[in-house]
This record gives sequence, structure tokens and C-alpha cells, in this order.
Amino acid sequence: QVQLVESGGKLVQAGGSLGLSCAASGRTSGSYAMGWFRQAPGKGREFVASINWSGGSIYYEDSVKGRFTISRDNAKNTVYLQMNSLKPEDTAVYYCAAGTYISGSPLDYAYWGQGTQVSVSS
Repeated sequence: QVQLVESGGKLVQAGGSLGLSCAASGRTSGSYAMGWFRQAPGKGREFVASINWSGGSIYYEDSVKGRFTISRDNAKNTVYLQMNSLKPEDTAVYYCAAGTYISGSPLDYAYWGQGTQVSVSS
């Protein structure tokens, strides 16, 4: 089992920046791919970004390309999401997830955190 805990969510103004972290514990010896997803009120869970174990492969959802950066520090069992130029439509609960391989589908991730709220005011 892998436990994931997100942190860093808060209320920010449009155009601002915010960094999220996701700390993994438990069975972290596996070479997991990590993903960030988000869910806005009344909407489904949406892919944001993903990164493979080595960090050599990274995917982004089109609306966040050029604004968000995913990274990881395997020595710290932590994955990060740096979000710049935030927009009100980025408002959502952000979840990190761990899976066997890099993917944009939430179905491919076995482990999930509880989420952290990001709110962007206009």
C-alpha cells in the first residue's frame, strides 16, 4: 500500500502562483508513476499532469501546458506541481495519484491522496 498526502492548496488571486506537494509513504520502493488530477464542483476528475519514475517522461493536459510544471524527488518520496499564471477555471480539489505506468487516465492509478483545495479568485 502507498499513502499519499497532498499539501499546499489555498486561495490565490488570478495570475498568481502556487506550489503543491504530495508526500508518499508506505510501500514506496516501487517505481511508481505519479499523476496530478483535479475535480471542480459538479465536474468529473480531470487529468492535469503526470510523470514517470525517472522524470524522463512528462505529460500535461493542454490547458495547463506552459503554466504548470510537475516534478519529483524520489529521495524524498515527493512529487510537486508548480502552478503559475493561475486562472479562476483552475479552481478545484487537486489530487495526486500513484500508478504502475504514466497515464492520463485516472483508471490507471491505484493509489490516491485525499486532495487539497485550490481556489483562484478573479
